[in-house]
Amino acid sequence: MAIRKFLSTAALAGTVAFAGLPAQAATLDDVKAAGELKCGINTGLPGFAETDDSGNWRGFDVAYCRALAAAVLGDPDKVKYVSLTGKNRFPALQSGEVDILSRNTTWTFSRDVDLGFTFIGVSYYDGQGFIGRKALGVDSATGLDGASICIQTGTTTELNLADFFRVNGISYEPVPIETNSEARAAYEAERCDVYTTDASGLAATRTTFDDPDMHMVFPEIISKEPLGPLVRQGDDQWADIARWTLNALIIAEELGITKMNAKSMAGGSDNPEVNRLLGSEGELGAMLGLDGMWAVRAIEAEGNYAEIFDRYLGTSTKLGLARGLNALYKDGGILYAPPFR
Repeated sequence: MAIRKFLSTAALAGTVAFAGLPAQAATLDDVKAAGELKCGINTGLPGFAETDDSGNWRGFDVAYCRALAAAVLGDPDKVKYVSLTGKNRFPALQSGEVDILSRNTTWTFSRDVDLGFTFIGVSYYDGQGFIGRKALGVDSATGLDGASICIQTGTTTELNLADFFRVNGISYEPVPIETNSEARAAYEAERCDVYTTDASGLAATRTTFDDPDMHMVFPEIISKEPLGPLVRQGDDQWADIARWTLNALIIAEELGITKMNAKSMAGGSDNPEVNRLLGSEGELGAMLGLDGMWAVRAIEAEGNYAEIFDRYLGTSTKLGLARGLNALYKDGGILYAPPFR
């Protein structure tokens, strides 16, 4: 009895002590109060984040920011884009300069655990590769012994590169740069023989060359690069909103919900999951602290996952990327969202 009384007293004391701690500010409240979503993006990467002739940001990663703003604020245009390099992106997120980072960032153990971030899913499955001039006369990355290689600082590519050359018993000369545009300029000025980054980034960079046919992407993919948005740890509600907005875009493709038909399908259908997602059944929006039309607005911002991919990255764009691993699981890829129920 005495032990039970002691444990009850200790538990109560712990509850009181915890209750006395200052509550952590909710990101959702901050975003609503500001009237805009602060979204960290790349400094410029064709297909993923770049400005058009009118100075408007557009791209695959930008589209996610717009979907999240639509879900939370009711307007996909209520986004403040913050251009970040590989070096300053994490301090910007940790300090609160941005509410979310949507900038081709690889989900790794140390970033998730040690740096204190929460990755909310994978938006693009990628891998690290190499691009070089055909005039080098090298057709494989294993033949790059002694080559000078442009590499972005503050990225996983630095470590992957060191591992690859160590495993293959060859050497290289690193040429460190901070942004993709700097890497492109350094490579074109022949300050380095080869440039390495995510394969999607190589495809984007190659499109900017005056004569793309003079350059080749080597066949080797030397790493796994699951890219996706991330938020600060400690705000589960905000992480859930960000996570399920991404999932909504993915499952919308599977369910045949598009930018054009989302609102009409929200009127009700024979598919219970469609109804739960679009708000005609259940209370999924309320569970997130949002209204029932949050997912409708997210999908209407720029479409479902397929529409976004095809518009900015697909085979009909200058990048010309096939879906590959980023196809839905039922179409030969590994992409799918957890059930909405």
